[in-house]
Amino acid sequence: MDFKFNKNSKIYIAGHLGLIGSSFERYFDDNEYDNVIVKKRSELDLTSKEDTYNFFQEYRPEVVILAAGKVGGIIENRDFPADFISENLSIQLNVIGAASKFHVKKLIFFGSSCMYPKDTKQPMKENQLWTGHLEETSIAYATAKYSGFQMCQAINSQFNSSSFISLIPNSVYGPNDNFDLASSHVLSALIRRIHEAKIANLASVTLWGTGSPRREFIYSDDLVEACILLLNSSFKYQNFPINISEGIDFSIKELSKIISKVVGYKGKINWDVSKPDGVMQKLLDNGKMKSIGWSAPTSLEQGINKLYKWYLNSL
Repeated sequence: MDFKFNKNSKIYIAGHLGLIGSSFERYFDDNEYDNVIVKKRSELDLTSKEDTYNFFQEYRPEVVILAAGKVGGIIENRDFPADFISENLSIQLNVIGAASKFHVKKLIFFGSSCMYPKDTKQPMKENQLWTGHLEETSIAYATAKYSGFQMCQAINSQFNSSSFISLIPNSVYGPNDNFDLASSHVLSALIRRIHEAKIANLASVTLWGTGSPRREFIYSDDLVEACILLLNSSFKYQNFPINISEGIDFSIKELSKIISKVVGYKGKINWDVSKPDGVMQKLLDNGKMKSIGWSAPTSLEQGINKLYKWYLNSL
């Protein structure tokens, strides 16, 4: 009998304190799911195969949300590639391997838009993966994520299953985002920089790069909604990975104007062109999700408003 995901399913959220994991935990709590398992890093080291396998043997989760891993911005990816590839590969090998050994019914694995080639047709369709060179600053992280996708596909293929669901969301933002300027992604970094410029009453603020690259963003609660739908979808493993996106991108200059409006900053924005831009465009094709009637309900400005309120409450 096919597995049916429901509020009684035994669910393990790996990485429940992070941006994506905390959104899942909040959703399950708000909707009265009865059997959710979470462990802090001090309680369970997912880079340890022994610890991970012992956990799966004891708790026997039916559903795994694999949201644990090392993430960071363009500079951190550039400067610490060994850390990014080794930690993410370790977590993926251990969690996906244990999920297969202990017969997990459904697993969601999150890839990254940086898995796509640096120079490729936009919007990016899933069949464009690995058809060209990756952006240099994120090669290590992208390689780890692609390896996780291939591991899920290999298990699905070997056991004639579609249980391991690989997704590629574009830049995710929302509550519990990282606002550390040294390691954050562009949207949260801009919120902090522009907020601090407002508080300091600065006439101008200087942001990194040219402002020309285009990026697409998805609010974390929208991503969770898409995943809940997919946990009982009829997609077969040959259809994986699946892009999760709004289908609309914005230049960094446009993003900075939206954030300035939300924050209430009236000053001038300057650009430090000595800093790297990264890939010039990252827009995902969302045709697969449209085919099952899903679209992201939260606009970028709505999402930034929600996130800015959360950020102010966190200070």
